[in-house]
Amino acid sequence: MKQLALVGIGAGAAAALLFASLSSGSFLSILLFYLAPLPVMIAGLGWGHWAALLAGATGSLAIAVFFGGVLFLAFLVGIGAPAWWLCYLSALARPAPAAAEGGQPTLEWYPPGRLVLWSAVAGSALAILVSLAMANFALDAESFRAALASAFSRLFGVKTGADAVPVAPGARDPARFIELMVTLVPPAAAVVATVTNVVNLWLAGRIVKFSGRLVRPWPDIAGMSFPSLAAGALGAAIALSFTDGMLAILASIVGASLIMAYGVLGFAVLHGITRGQTSRPVVLGGVYASVIVFGWPVLMLALLGLIETFFGLRARVGARQGRPKV
Repeated sequence: MKQLALVGIGAGAAAALLFASLSSGSFLSILLFYLAPLPVMIAGLGWGHWAALLAGATGSLAIAVFFGGVLFLAFLVGIGAPAWWLCYLSALARPAPAAAEGGQPTLEWYPPGRLVLWSAVAGSALAILVSLAMANFALDAESFRAALASAFSRLFGVKTGADAVPVAPGARDPARFIELMVTLVPPAAAVVATVTNVVNLWLAGRIVKFSGRLVRPWPDIAGMSFPSLAAGALGAAIALSFTDGMLAILASIVGASLIMAYGVLGFAVLHGITRGQTSRPVVLGGVYASVIVFGWPVLMLALLGLIETFFGLRARVGARQGRPKV
């Protein structure tokens, strides 16, 4: 119990320091900020979800003391709560069907695909909270966009309204840039938060596995899948994003997170269908590089993930190549 408390408090302090490093304004601080969930997840996967819960509470309290209530809420919703919840789910297990039928007793662990979906849910929640906070918690679309535009104008030093500077013919219009930011930043924040949750959970798992403290066996990530209900949720979010009002804004945020989740599934499918191929390193390296450099190819991977959900692409490719089901 004492060790758990020490680990939890230490992990929470480390997470708070990583989170607060963004205030320095350096380029390295951005990377450290994105790694803020890592200590909490390491504590949770290695010492149990109670350690993650204590780490999240410690980090939230430290942020509240030094930076105030808004950043406390951001840390709690964006770092502490998602990290604890993902660690809690990761440790869930139940007897496998073979054990129930009298076979060799084995455990069925919480599926990695659902952990990715929960990462997307947490990413959506954080993006919605941050967007609402920047817009002074305006709850109608017009007020939300106006408040967010005002916040971005102050952030980038763009003058609007009566103070706006006339734009010369052929020059870039700052007002157009602010309008674009208002449209793109909330969904982009959801994508970044989703990726942050997924990458930190994977990295924490690898670190804890290397230390020998990982309770569950390492999952077959290339074989992960999503429930069909997730595709329905994505379709509904995309459809609602084309409507008007605040519902469309929220739907665009949720849809962006789910598209990113299906992009992760697409990566898993690509890993699965290239198993045993000599060109695998080149294909995977090229895809990863294109996503990192350009970003938009993740949409093709999301489509690949949807194809897998509806048509079982990995099983078809595996059968054609004479391999067992992935």
